[in-house]
Amino acid sequence: MKKMFVNGLTKSVGAVFIAGMCVLCFSWQQHALAAGKDSFRVGVIDPQTVIEKSKAGSRALAALKEHAQARETVMKNDQKELESLQEELKAGESNLKEEEQKRKQERFAQKYQAWQKQGQEFQNELAQKQKDLVQEYMKKIEEATSAVASRHGFDVVIDKGSENTLKIVLFNRDGLDLTSEVVKEFDRRFK
Repeated sequence: MKKMFVNGLTKSVGAVFIAGMCVLCFSWQQHALAAGKDSFRVGVIDPQTVIEKSKAGSRALAALKEHAQARETVMKNDQKELESLQEELKAGESNLKEEEQKRKQERFAQKYQAWQKQGQEFQNELAQKQKDLVQEYMKKIEEATSAVASRHGFDVVIDKGSENTLKIVLFNRDGLDLTSEVVKEFDRRFK
């Protein structure tokens, strides 16, 4: 039920966004025609592809992945320690005195809670690093996109989205997709 609501909300927001973009493009086109321009050019880019295929972006993604893998290794090592402690508890149930068994169980519970907390902290840290990376690179992508659009006379460049995000552009001619040229401009500007 909740998933259906979220999907419905996402689709509603997406539909409103697409409708808004159509109105915006139409008004920009009218403004361009009123200003004496004969044509109105719209381009599209895929920012995710720019990040993945640019040299600086792929380095940043690799560093982020390395950071995540280091955190995952820490979590797996701690998990092995917890599993070992749990096995000790099971093996010693009949041999240990009640007090000692209780102390070991409390120690296990404390370690387990600390492990869960650490996992949540790692997830939050990684999410923040991803957010920071996207914000930093979107500014750079906007700069590179602006240069490419100006050079080729595009009036508007739209983020076409992807299968992983909200897909905004459902169709575009090949000549309107500026992604590969923005990657080149990005690499030129941000080594």
